[in-house]
Amino acid sequence: MADNSSERPSKRKCLGADCENDAGALACPTCLKLDIKDSYFCSQDCFKRNWNDHKAIHKTAQVNAQNGSGAYNPFPTYPFTGSVRPVYPLSPKRTIPKTIKHPDWAETGIPKGEQRLSRTKIDILDAKGQEAMRKVCKLAREVLDITAAELKPGVTTDYLDEVCHNACIERESYPSPLNYNRFPKSLCTSPNEVVCHGIPDQRVLLDGDIVNLDISLYHGGYHADLNETYYVGDRAKADADSVTLVETTRECLNRAIDLVKPGTPIREFGKVIEKYAKSKNCSVIATWGGHGINTEFHPPPWIPHYAKNRAVGVLKPGMTFTIEPILTLGKPREVYWPDNWTNVTVDGKRTAQFEHTLLVTETGVEVLTAANPDSPGGQIPMPAEANAA
Repeated sequence: MADNSSERPSKRKCLGADCENDAGALACPTCLKLDIKDSYFCSQDCFKRNWNDHKAIHKTAQVNAQNGSGAYNPFPTYPFTGSVRPVYPLSPKRTIPKTIKHPDWAETGIPKGEQRLSRTKIDILDAKGQEAMRKVCKLAREVLDITAAELKPGVTTDYLDEVCHNACIERESYPSPLNYNRFPKSLCTSPNEVVCHGIPDQRVLLDGDIVNLDISLYHGGYHADLNETYYVGDRAKADADSVTLVETTRECLNRAIDLVKPGTPIREFGKVIEKYAKSKNCSVIATWGGHGINTEFHPPPWIPHYAKNRAVGVLKPGMTFTIEPILTLGKPREVYWPDNWTNVTVDGKRTAQFEHTLLVTETGVEVLTAANPDSPGGQIPMPAEANAA
């Protein structure tokens, strides 16, 4: 993963999300009052255009000041592409009781078993392995639902990480992301322009945000993986662009799952995902794909989400894997924050992602991480559909 901290510009960049200009002397007056540094724009028009996103910085600063958290931006000179900022300090690493089975990276941060895998050998699970996957995936759905139920304007992503972590321990499960390649948290939280692998911190979620919660569990020697994108507050559900993005991504996953059965070529998923995404003026981010999952977190096969890919192989009964498309409203290109984890769109446009863990059966597919009737979130009408109704 790239470290962009050495590529800092000598000139200040305008904070406008879609602006490529250098900043002038126009500073946000509210930021000055709150002692927020480097809040400069190229023009009054640019400032006005970006006001709705920019004022999120004020809310975070005010809440953290009230809490006495001593919050700060760890990368003050980094040219952020959108409105989201890291808010440190990170909370201390959360602990896992020794009685809970740990994956091999829990201490060292290195997934040694995963590194030894053949990239062409795809595991086929027997009845015992399939039942173990059903159990861990059921637990993962419970943890996601418990965490998502706490989503509302005003909570921090670090609080959601704490909820997720505790829910895992209550189920005698290890949160798979914790210390995986040294990821510092038990949950990935990716708001707005964050593509994936956002680190939970002291940032306050705002009415109007969208946020992806990515949950992974290790229980009984097997992993489960799922994620969903949620609307934060009523303003998010009233934003036509956000709704189009989220619901298009949800439908892309559903259409891909409809193809799952023995004999389906792995390359076919990307074709149906990209076709539907383009029909709604969304772009597929090709860097990230689905993957096998079982006793290892990310074994073969790799599942591309874009058309004209060259993935080899066909589905066979007993395979377990994920499909997890990521769509954006803008350019399908990303950059990393200097934390080496947080992946964001290059133009600051929003993204959404949905993921399920799937089992190929003799006749089709079993969605192991399927939502329950009372699961938080869920589909809402597309803007055009709402207007027609």
